[in-house]
Amino acid sequence: MKVLLVNHFPLEGSGSGIYTKNIAQNLLKQGHEVRVIVVDSEFNEDQELFVRTIHYYRFPCFTTHPKSTNKFCNLSREEMNDYLNKFLTTVREETESFDPDLIHCQHIWIAPYAALKTDKPYVITTHGTDIKGFKEDKRYRSIAIKAAAGAKKIITISRQVHQDVLKYYGVNEDKLRLIKNGFDQNIFKKMSLNRDEVLSDFIPGYQGGARWVVNFVGKLTDFKGVDLLIQAAEIYEKALPGVMTLITGDGELRERLVEMVKEKELKGIHFLGNQKQKVVAKLYNIADVSVVPSRVEPFGLVALEALACGTPVIVSNAGGLPDFINDKVGSLFQMNDYRALAEKIINALQNDEKKKKGDYAAEYALKNYSWERTVQELIKVYEEVLADNLSLKKSK
Repeated sequence: MKVLLVNHFPLEGSGSGIYTKNIAQNLLKQGHEVRVIVVDSEFNEDQELFVRTIHYYRFPCFTTHPKSTNKFCNLSREEMNDYLNKFLTTVREETESFDPDLIHCQHIWIAPYAALKTDKPYVITTHGTDIKGFKEDKRYRSIAIKAAAGAKKIITISRQVHQDVLKYYGVNEDKLRLIKNGFDQNIFKKMSLNRDEVLSDFIPGYQGGARWVVNFVGKLTDFKGVDLLIQAAEIYEKALPGVMTLITGDGELRERLVEMVKEKELKGIHFLGNQKQKVVAKLYNIADVSVVPSRVEPFGLVALEALACGTPVIVSNAGGLPDFINDKVGSLFQMNDYRALAEKIINALQNDEKKKKGDYAAEYALKNYSWERTVQELIKVYEEVLADNLSLKKSK
């Protein structure tokens, strides 16, 4: 099978980028032919994949990205048309040269609209942030609705996203297929590491002595709720002397969040910036608990990655997180309630929940959420679409 994967973002730095890269790699392992189209501010140098880069300085995002904080809603009409035309041209050229059996687009947005203009069947995975973009800027709505209407299947990643697609795009539910995300088990796994050695690589002058480590990984943007974690830290730092909080990621709110930490005179919080996945896996491993305090969370891949590293999670009851987090692997708190978050963190650390839940969490993630499982489900969708497409051609 020949599959063309198309995304609006680089292969790292966003959930949909990581999704695209892992799908491509797993399809290749199974003997399929794959090409990838991405948007990036620099040319992709991934040697494992054939990647065509749409080079776009400060490429637009739905929220934010480590390489860009520009947003689709900020584009002028001229910039919007330029972006659209680049996609139309690139997808057409790659379709003509590669001749894929099927196109798999990320986001109900411009990529599937470009696929609509080819003669190839296409499917879409909606990652939730595209729905945010749809609600935020009406200029893109007709494009997105046409893209959704032309898709053979739309893959949703959580129950919340599933319901939102039905609400906003006017498609029948029989077009939708819920397939939850996976994680890279070659990267995210339990490791035997020296906590102080890992921390000394990130914290200048660190002399050891962190009794507990609380971890956050994600974009520094409002919907990720990092401000809630900082407010909670003001409570749990007083209750737990020696606790350290690591904030890994970057985004539009970084300066404001750093200032918030200074104003509260919190000594245990450290901003580590954006890190590669292999480094992030080490940070999950040395943490006692990983926190996902999101106000909106279509799925919550970072929670899954933490579990795979044997670290229990504390997450908000937002979006897709309740779909797979239970009290055997972590706990949920009421969204926006930083006091409840602080209480959950204090309890988790005092009760040594990593020791009690860590092994089961890693097994749970591996058994239920590997990329191999996700890709097998995707291949079934691809085969169904191609069979239906062939039947339709024969009937004409």
